Amino acid sequence: MKYWLMLFCVTFSFSVQAIEIRQFDDPAKQQAYENLVQELRCLVCQNQSLADSDADLAKDLRTEVYNIIQSGKSEQDAVKFLVDRYGDFVLYNPPLKSTTSLLWLGPFGLLLVGLVCLGLLAKNRNAGRKMESALTEEESRRLQALKNKLKG
Repeated sequence: MKYWLMLFCVTFSFSVQAIEIRQFDDPAKQQAYENLVQELRCLVCQNQSLADSDADLAKDLRTEVYNIIQSGKSEQDAVKFLVDRYGDFVLYNPPLKSTTSLLWLGPFGLLLVGLVCLGLLAKNRNAGRKMESALTEEESRRLQALKNKLKG
C-alpha cells in the first residue's frame, strides 16, 4: 500500500506548477499588471502571453512589469520600456511603421497575388473554350470522334 501511495504522489507531483503571487498595495496597480501580462507576448513561446508562459524569460519580464507598476509608473511606461528593450515583437498588436509594414500589409499582398492567379486561371480556361469553338466544322467532328474514342 505504501508503495502505491508513493508512486501516486510522485506521479502527480510533477503536474503541480508554481503560481506566482504578486502583492500590490493598490487594486488599480494589480489590474494594470494583469492587463499588461495578458497583452504582452512571451519572446520565447511566441504565441503565448507573459501570463500564460512558463519560460524563464517570461518570469523575468513579469517581474520587470511588476517592478515598473509597483514603482508608480503607468502601463504605457512599462510597454515603452519593453518595446525599447525587445522591439515591437513583444506586442500582440504592433503599430504600423516601416519595420512592421510587411507584417500588416503582407496578408493583403498574398490575397492580391492569389486573386490575380485565380483570374489568370479563369482567363486561360475561357481562352481554351473559345479556341474549341473557333474550330472549323471538320475539326469539330474529328475532335468529337477522338473524345468518343477515348471514352471507349
